[in-house]
Amino acid sequence: MLVSQLYKEGLLEAVAVPQLATFEAGVLFAQTEGIIPAPESNHAIRAAVDEALRCKERGEEKTIFFNLSGHGHFDMASYDKYLAGDLEDFDYPQDAIEEALQHLPKVDLI
Repeated sequence: MLVSQLYKEGLLEAVAVPQLATFEAGVLFAQTEGIIPAPESNHAIRAAVDEALRCKERGEEKTIFFNLSGHGHFDMASYDKYLAGDLEDFDYPQDAIEEALQHLPKVDLI
């Protein structure tokens, strides 16, 4: 099943995570699990860590799944920038998002 279908059916939640928090989670994962995750996977790791911390705070037991989609061996430059303090969080401007959406093709839904 596609992730978007799982979302549509209410089987998962979508969350936005700032870039610095994702790399922080990726470094933590690498230190504890010995695998350098791909930056894309860091988003899922951060969300899983945040959910685990919420459960710990509430005394709630929960099984938390996330997808580790790949290793970060080809993304070491991004980790280098993060560790050097050269990455920063960036919110993409809403007007740029709206402009980009205007150029999407129209698709008939079945």
